[in-house]
Amino acid sequence: MKNSFYVDTCIYLNLWQKEGNERVGIPYWKLAKDFFEKLDNENTATYYSGFLLKELKFILKEEEFSKKRILFNSSPNFKKISLSYDEFVRARRIESKLNFEISFYDIIHLLLAKKTSSILVTRDKKLLETAKKYGVKAGKPEDFL
Repeated sequence: MKNSFYVDTCIYLNLWQKEGNERVGIPYWKLAKDFFEKLDNENTATYYSGFLLKELKFILKEEEFSKKRILFNSSPNFKKISLSYDEFVRARRIESKLNFEISFYDIIHLLLAKKTSSILVTRDKKLLETAKKYGVKAGKPEDFL
């Protein structure tokens, strides 16, 4: 069975904002591009949520967000997942338990990856560590190339 993925906001931003320092190796945006191309070629499910879209809308300019969000509707590989009320409450409890060191949205991404039995893809070191503690497989895009 192929893996499915839940990709954190930072990876989309790496790609779209051409982030990364080329002097220290392959730039983050190139790794993200290669990762998404691999998923597309392998016809792999990639989950996203309204929370992810909300984060992107907050960070990107309106016009840019409108153009970029088309990605999620343009491929049958992208599948939208929702958070239940109980999961929302659980995310708030985890946020408090972790002393608010991880953002609420990152905890939601973690819980949705777990819900879909997906691999969480992020560059956030604290989120990668937290994923291990909660039994969620996680890694950076280059870990799956």
